[in-house]
Amino acid sequence: MSEAVEIPSGTLTVTRPIGVQFSWRKAIPWLLTGPLLLFMLAFYAVPVVAMLLRSVNDPTWTLAHFHALASDTVFFKVFSNTLYTAFTVTIGALLFGYPLALALVRTPRWAPVILIMILLPFWTSVLVRSYAWMVLMGRHGLINEALLALGTIERPFRILNTPLATQIAMIHILLPYMVLPIANALRQIDPSLPRASSGLGATPWGTFRQITLPLSMSGVAAGMLLVFVLALGFYITPAMLGGPREITLSMLIDLQVDQLNWAYAATLSAVLLATTLAIIGVFYRLPGVSNAFRMGAR
Repeated sequence: MSEAVEIPSGTLTVTRPIGVQFSWRKAIPWLLTGPLLLFMLAFYAVPVVAMLLRSVNDPTWTLAHFHALASDTVFFKVFSNTLYTAFTVTIGALLFGYPLALALVRTPRWAPVILIMILLPFWTSVLVRSYAWMVLMGRHGLINEALLALGTIERPFRILNTPLATQIAMIHILLPYMVLPIANALRQIDPSLPRASSGLGATPWGTFRQITLPLSMSGVAAGMLLVFVLALGFYITPAMLGGPREITLSMLIDLQVDQLNWAYAATLSAVLLATTLAIIGVFYRLPGVSNAFRMGAR
């Protein structure tokens, strides 16, 4: 099918197919995203589905593995410890991250230096950072040696292989995921609002409490979601810095895989996946969280 294009100054008629250019434009997004979709399907979706199926069809179709978790005290202890660690790390990252985000936005002169300090964890492997924390917090590490040299303590503290060591290292690693969404939300605040508040006689604390903090809550919720979800599945840092009794769910899954207990490992993985999806669903219902992710993707 073609159309005729008539040029006013002559009688030349050009025919061109209708719809060819339109169809190509319509297909461009699929051509650009097709390789990524195929990659995610082959190396993520298919393995996840296979894992979920193994939790209910190994050796036969049954829900016995999930029923067994209801009476498994080890699972409940590990699961509660995982949630507690993720919650503690999230609160710690928020307490450190919000002032950093505020400094990043409010002090343009020092913003490049602060940004480099925030992004340093992204430039080093998690394994290397965990080893560095082991050197710092060991019985004869830098922290204990410095305290002994200052005469503050008489014998070394036991910092390594404790929940505190795991939480400190995870806060350090996950801090950028908290700072960047909050900084993005703070940048969206109209600068005239704090100025108007100050002009009306509000104190700096009152301006922060009534204007800055409420308007940045979408970034706070987005940062908390990112940190909490990532902390749920952390493996390397808890395995290297945590104590033998502070096992997380990811460590328990790895232990079951080492013992070739594939069905139980798949069941634990399904529970972890369901918990993560439930938390994401709850956070996305909070006002402004989805908008915060959309603005961060621009």
